[in-house]
Amino acid sequence: MLLLLGLCLGLPLCVGQQDPLALAEELEEALRWDDQVVYRVPRQVRLQQRLKTKPLMTHFSVKSTIISRYAFTMVSCSLLNRASEDKEVEFQMQIPAAAFITNLTMVVGDKVYQGEVAEKEKIHGDRAKKQDNKTLADNGEKGTETFSASVIIPSKDKAAFFLHYEELLQRRLGKYEHVISVRPQQLTGRLHVEVNILEKSGIVSLEVPPLQNSRQKGSGKVEDDVGPPPSTDINQNETFAKIIFNPSIIQQAKIAQNGILGDFIIRYDVNREQRVGDIQVLNDYFVHYFAPRDLPPLPKNVVFVLDSSASMVGTKLRQTKDALFTILHDLRPQDHFNIVGFSNRIKVWQDRLVSVTPNNIRDSKVYIHHMTPTGGTDINGALQKGIELLNGHVADNDIDSRSVSLIVFLTDGKATVGETQSSKILSDTKAAAQGRVCIFTIGIGNDVDFKLLEKLSLENCGMTRRVQEDDNAKEQLIGFYDEIRTPLLSDIRIDYPPGSVEHVTKTLFPNYFNGSEIVIAGKLVDSQLDNLHVEVTASNSKKFVVLKTDVPVASHSTGNDVTGVSTPEGQDADRNYIERLWSYLSIKELLTSWLKSDDEQEKARLMERARALAVNYHFLTPFTSLKVKELALEATQAATKEVYGSSAAVGPETVVQSLQGKKMPPEPDFKKQYNPRIKISKTSADGDPHFVVDFPLSKLTVCFNIDGNPGDILRLVSDYMDSGVTVNGELIGAPAPPNGHKKYRTYFRTITILINKPERSYLEITPNRIVLDGGDRLVLPCNQSVVVGSWGLELSISANANITVTIQGTITFVILIHLYKNPAPYQRNHLGFYISNSKGLSANCHGLLGQFLNQEPKLTKEPVGSGSNQNHTESSVSQADLSSETILKVKEHRVPVVWKQRKIYSGQEQIDCWFAKNSAKLIDGEYKDYLASHPFDTETTFGVRASQ
Repeated sequence: MLLLLGLCLGLPLCVGQQDPLALAEELEEALRWDDQVVYRVPRQVRLQQRLKTKPLMTHFSVKSTIISRYAFTMVSCSLLNRASEDKEVEFQMQIPAAAFITNLTMVVGDKVYQGEVAEKEKIHGDRAKKQDNKTLADNGEKGTETFSASVIIPSKDKAAFFLHYEELLQRRLGKYEHVISVRPQQLTGRLHVEVNILEKSGIVSLEVPPLQNSRQKGSGKVEDDVGPPPSTDINQNETFAKIIFNPSIIQQAKIAQNGILGDFIIRYDVNREQRVGDIQVLNDYFVHYFAPRDLPPLPKNVVFVLDSSASMVGTKLRQTKDALFTILHDLRPQDHFNIVGFSNRIKVWQDRLVSVTPNNIRDSKVYIHHMTPTGGTDINGALQKGIELLNGHVADNDIDSRSVSLIVFLTDGKATVGETQSSKILSDTKAAAQGRVCIFTIGIGNDVDFKLLEKLSLENCGMTRRVQEDDNAKEQLIGFYDEIRTPLLSDIRIDYPPGSVEHVTKTLFPNYFNGSEIVIAGKLVDSQLDNLHVEVTASNSKKFVVLKTDVPVASHSTGNDVTGVSTPEGQDADRNYIERLWSYLSIKELLTSWLKSDDEQEKARLMERARALAVNYHFLTPFTSLKVKELALEATQAATKEVYGSSAAVGPETVVQSLQGKKMPPEPDFKKQYNPRIKISKTSADGDPHFVVDFPLSKLTVCFNIDGNPGDILRLVSDYMDSGVTVNGELIGAPAPPNGHKKYRTYFRTITILINKPERSYLEITPNRIVLDGGDRLVLPCNQSVVVGSWGLELSISANANITVTIQGTITFVILIHLYKNPAPYQRNHLGFYISNSKGLSANCHGLLGQFLNQEPKLTKEPVGSGSNQNHTESSVSQADLSSETILKVKEHRVPVVWKQRKIYSGQEQIDCWFAKNSAKLIDGEYKDYLASHPFDTETTFGVRASQ
């Protein structure tokens, strides 16, 4: 964890005493970070630190990865308590209302608190939620909720929060929209937002609009309020895009003096080739995206039901009228419409629906203009009248199914006149609509009965939207109508062959509106299936439509896994994004069915199914809770590694190729593919693990074994104080082969290379992926060949074979990748570590391998049984002289050795070596002296100990 001692940034008193931009410039000058020390603190800031000791946010970061419309997001922030007493601090983050939280981790000082999704307690649910230290509340913003968590930070200590959430992006008006809230509440020394998008179909129409924050007090506007926010960097190729937003303190102050920057928004669409849609398959799970285009619109019969009660006085009614004037002009000649105004009385413009003509549009605008706010709110009577008008129009004109009947219902309050019971309003509306009328509801302001509106829409094939009462309400109303203004299909049914798929999400849809998308997910019954037959039936304005096609799926069943996806502790890192998308959709549909149902037994069954899925896939839902537990001491280091080493996915080969030839300092650039023919020395730690040290000057090769324990982290090379390099290897366990002398085997699961010079960076290597972090994180899959280079560090990957790491041209490590297609119980995918070039390592280098790099051993032969401590003349020892006991002398150690043959380089080469049976006599110190406390540990116990 990078801990930054902070300053007073963006506090109201600071900003009020001096021009904010001037203060920001002074603060930026003050931020001269050197590890954990700030060199200069402005006088005014020192004064403010004494006056107010609000915890300082030293770091705020959001990283999102979107893979085929499914978004993984991680939010992290660090806070420092500068006060002389303990302080309670609250972390808040606005997240999309459609998103599911999957994990929360908090680090307070040296304690780690890990979140775990579990079944919600049936009793005292609200109190349990509070005790779980998390809150999800609707904050009134459009489509967002606020997550909050609070902890007490000890004096002069720090805390970090890591929040993960996932969502399926919805297509609206022809674009997918990903919204990230950037509201750290104060100016932040390090603020970083990064979004990676991977779409195999191809990305089109990518745009990043200005920050949107008009509803927040204290928010500012940039000078040029067009285009991306300042310091936004966009890189894109056909299938991959990377967007980075990294504003300095000065840029933050120009946008908002209080740190409430706003929503960072990314919009894009994808290419669509087949009319039947895009089907993707991964590990037997499939997702079907259906968004046809170039179809004639369906005629629509629409009744606008508008609240004109006394509470609509002022801005709300004025903006509603302005929006309706625009919407009426957008009606098509084949449409029919009417207007119902309601308060404590129901007022109808015409006694029937009328066609769209210039005269009718003019007269309807006059009627709307003269609407005045008065009386109460008769929601039930207004809905009944609107449905009656639509049903009568359809019956009188013998209109067939090739038209769509809609109600656009707008109100700002609760039912106060007529029927006021929500359950009765819902049942009356459902009985009158009978599935033939879709109701789209809009709630204005904070006093509206939003739950009633939401259920009205859910039960009547519509959707709902909350609109804030502000200067932007007109645009929000028009935008909502635009989503439903062009129906293209009705009565859509999507079928797959019986017995070929299972656990499929909803396949029946009442309407499809232009610019939206239908998404279906499920699981293939036969994993060897070559083609999946898809049949879409629907009605459009001309005829009954049937689309049929066979989609090849065999080629997608393997090889499309996405490496590098960050999953919280305890989750299966191999779960693919399509399976998670399927579980997300399934839970959403179960929640919708639960809301719509009035049968208690059915509601209990739906709740149980949704809860089981949510717990299994770690989704925080209304039926689950997030239990935060302090990890045991032995698990803390591993958890810290997971917390600080986690990252959003960057995807497979297309991601690696995305920035080819692009100069983005200090971002790594990508070059030609790496030649797998490499030069490797014998000095290595590989296999179980077996250690080999080559002494070229003495023409000797020595080998020894280390019997470690699963979970141990071995320090292989330790030269952090001189060359700045440390290499640690983490062991994983496996059962021993039958009839073996060992209880278990151990292999290297992770190799971590930490580099301190010339820039701080690290590499975390596993058999599946490499994490390169030198300020900006890059996650690379091991199954693609590529070369990455920056800051004197070069990383060369030969797909599924090896990784070569070159540091400053004088240090080279090679990591072999050992993969098994059909592993035996005692086999594990693992790594081998080889030192190819050690010229840049200092004479003080240590570690299990590093301690031998600058030594030259000698051999002596002694009569068998004479002991290894007698003094004998040194002489050369040949392979034939096996009757004598051979003693290896290296540094001050003397250890018996025997001649042995050993295979290295994945068994491709056999070497001759002198094997030390007792490795404890060969190495400095004891085995425990080589154990690192965590993968990023650079401390060493050697130096004084070694000399002793």
